[in-house]
Amino acid sequence: MADKILVVDDEPSIVTLLEFNLKKSGYDVITATDGKMALEKAEMEHPDLIVLDLMLPELDGMEVCRALRMRRMMVPILMLTARDEEFDKILGLELGADDYMTKPFSPREVVARVKAILRRTNISQNNKEQDVNDKIAIGDLEIFPNRYEAFFKGEKLVLTPKEFELLVYLARHKGRVLPREKLLDEVWDYDFVGDTRIVDVHVSHLREKIESNTRKPQYIKTIRGFGYKLEEPDKP
Repeated sequence: MADKILVVDDEPSIVTLLEFNLKKSGYDVITATDGKMALEKAEMEHPDLIVLDLMLPELDGMEVCRALRMRRMMVPILMLTARDEEFDKILGLELGADDYMTKPFSPREVVARVKAILRRTNISQNNKEQDVNDKIAIGDLEIFPNRYEAFFKGEKLVLTPKEFELLVYLARHKGRVLPREKLLDEVWDYDFVGDTRIVDVHVSHLREKIESNTRKPQYIKTIRGFGYKLEEPDKP
């Protein structure tokens, strides 16, 4: 069965362009032209990924993204923005988008991003049935990669797909310093140059969920000028 993509944009030409190219690549595509319709279709259709424009009537992309995450719908979101302002990009990621692209863009690049996101998500989903006992334990953190679950101090963490994939990758390389570029390549699966600030924002999200003090992290440490590493917390 083909992956289902929800394309949300109020410009008919963009919707038509993306729909044509995604269908050509083998995806099942549904569309929406405003934020309210996007939420309704997301709940009814359960898409595998949402391509979401920032500027929309009714509800804008930020509000749609926030509403989906508040409803614990962790479908991957690729946000589109006509602006090239860092604020918009970072805010979109803060609200739970997995990635963003700035207009104008080439349809080929959008399809490449969609494929990369879904490839990683599908690998994780397929692994669920392979070994349900696979477990990584680091301090109070317990991660079950093949069950797509993580717990901190016994409480289940609510993570977006990309947050979970990043956490698993850091945990599987515990104690190793990982450059931002390496994380971008391995977790986001980019075959082209990406923006490493995406990594920083997702690390920040993870810290909010597993660190007692995000200013003095015990798990995910920043190695200035290089990247990050996940390690065992200091014993009290």
